[in-house]
Formats: sequence, structure tokens, C-alpha cells
Amino acid sequence: MEPLPRNPIWTTVPQSPPLDLRQPFSDASVKDKHIVITGGASGFGEGFVRCWAALGASIVIGDINVTRAEQLIAEVRKETGNDKLWFVKCDVRDWQEQVDLFNEALKLSPHKGIDVVVANAGIAGPDPLITPTLDGSDAPKKPNFKIVDINLYGVLYTSYLGLYWLARNPGSKSAHTSSDPQQKRDRHLLLIGSVASLLPIAGQPLYGASKHAVLGLFRALRSSAFVSGVRVNMLCPYFMETDIVPPAARVLLAGGAMGKIESVVEGATRLVADASILGRALVVGPRVKIKQEKDGHWTLVGLGRTGSRYHPQPEADDCGHDDVYETAMWEVHADDLEDSEHFTWRIVALLNAVAKARGWKGWIHDMLKIVLDPLRRAFGVQ
Repeated sequence: MEPLPRNPIWTTVPQSPPLDLRQPFSDASVKDKHIVITGGASGFGEGFVRCWAALGASIVIGDINVTRAEQLIAEVRKETGNDKLWFVKCDVRDWQEQVDLFNEALKLSPHKGIDVVVANAGIAGPDPLITPTLDGSDAPKKPNFKIVDINLYGVLYTSYLGLYWLARNPGSKSAHTSSDPQQKRDRHLLLIGSVASLLPIAGQPLYGASKHAVLGLFRALRSSAFVSGVRVNMLCPYFMETDIVPPAARVLLAGGAMGKIESVVEGATRLVADASILGRALVVGPRVKIKQEKDGHWTLVGLGRTGSRYHPQPEADDCGHDDVYETAMWEVHADDLEDSEHFTWRIVALLNAVAKARGWKGWIHDMLKIVLDPLRRAFGVQ
């Protein structure tokens, strides 16, 4: 293998070590964090609100569903006794409404800052690339790209505003310089992607494209946001028991396992609670019992049981193996900063070799082409 450059990116970008998801974690630091969640009225967002409110966090949710959001806030306040819960109407596609969401969140914050931003809002649905809408002349009408507008541009607005205000959170420590994983004041952007960030979903090209883009956003931000002391992490849920899974997908998945919202909430809580986790992404799927093989592959031992909330424990299977454990989470793109550096080094080295082989003659030829081609086109010379 070729030597790496002298200053490879993976040695200069702070990234926490791989997570041992078999180890329990403490959620105590969630108490008193001020959290902003888009799409917080249902699905994963509702799960986050119910869990983190019970732990004592102050939370502001943005959602377009006013009735459901107000109902949720009232329910959770009553159930938890936590009155530091608020709702701001927000269509994530609308820049000004997102600005208003963050401004209101700052006003409502007990310490006038934001600790955690969860870019959660997302939808799926009929895809115009699969079923185009026709006008009266049997020609395609302008498509509705609402899925991309919410899943990508909405996430970009949230990330843009989140990165700005997180970096200005008073009393918070820079994520890559703090040694306290339970620090109260934080600077954390959590992106909610999907298994569609990693693999194609038949019949859902827009959803897949938007979620692939969120993965690209995560991989780029974790290499740069640390400069402002902001840690960036990501969740990639598999098909979950939520309303976002369309009936057609449920038919295809019939007989197979689907994940539970509680597992997504557990994964998010681990990332939110532990301020030492930077630049990690978790796939969340059905809870299963697995055995890690020597070659790194996993073998299914049996379907998962209920288990304790944050403490999946190793156990022995019927054959006496003690490396069997129950989990619904796996790390993904954990070490690809190093892999990307290897690829970049190789491709740059190859291009340099090509340039060297061509020598000055090739360089002069290309430069003349750059200068002369526009002139030829302007004067109609072939």
C-alpha cells in the first residue's frame, strides 16, 4: 500500500473512536439541555420528545402539523411534569419559518443558547420520477419535488442555522477539546438519514437521492464543523414502525422484521448524551441477537428479545459462545475518512503520474487548447 500524505485528513479531523454499542451509557447529561427538533410532532420526533422531556431537557419542536404538535406538547407536559416544552409552527421548506423557529428557541432557552439541533423532518410518498403527472395534452406536467424540498433543502436550512447558533451556545465547550462526555452545555448537530442513505429503495428515487445527499452532508460536515466546536453525528434508520412507511413497502416487508421507534430513540439518546462522540453514524434496524465472527461478519443467532433499555448485555448461546449479544444498532461509515484518504492519495498519484508522463509538451498543448478553443468558437473556426 502506498504511503499516505504527510498530513492526511483523518489524522487532523477529530473523530471519536468506534463505539462499543454493547456497553451501557448514561443519559443523565440530557437533563437541562436545550434541544431543537424539526418534524417533532410524530414518528421519530415524537419519540425524541417523549424520552428527552422525561429526562428533563427543554425542547422546542417545529412542525407543520399544528393540531398534532399542540396535542403532543400538552400530553408530554402532563405525563412528565416538564413544562419546558414548546411548539413553533414551521414548514422546513420555508427559510423564514426556520429562522423564526430558531429565534423563538433562543428566546425560550433557559440559558439563551441551543445545545442540540436534530434535523429530523422528512417524508416519503409517490415519486413523480416513477409515476409522472400528465396534463390534458398527455404531456408531463412540472413535477412536484416536495420530497427533496423537505428531506434535503429543509435539512440544509436546519443545518445552516444550527451550525451558526450552536457555535454561539454560551458556556459550551468545543466538542473536540472537552474531556467530559457528560458536559451539560453542548454543540451537537444530529442528522437523521435513512437506510436509503446507504442503498437504493425500489420505487423511491427522490427519497433515495435526498437521503444519499444527507449522508454526503454528514461526511463533509464532520470534517469541518469541529472548527466551530460543533460535533456532527447521524442516524440511518431501517424500515421502522412509523407512518412514513407506505403500504406498498409494508407488503414487501411482510414476514420480515421491522425496527422499532424505541431503538431509534435509544441510538439518538446515546449520541445526544455522550458529548465525546464525534463523526459517527449508526444504522438502526430490528433488534436481533448476533454473533461476531472472526472475519468480521455477523451471524444471526435468534430474533431479539425485549432487553433492557440501554444495556444490551453479552451472553452465551446454546453452543457456549460468549460473544453473542443483542442489538438494533451498527456503525456505518465509521472509518471511511481514512479509506477516502487512501483513495484520494491513489487517484492524485495516478493523475500526477499521467502529467509527468506527458511532460511539458502535454501541459503546453492543454494550455493552448484552453486559450484557443473559445476564440475558434467565437470566429466560427473549426
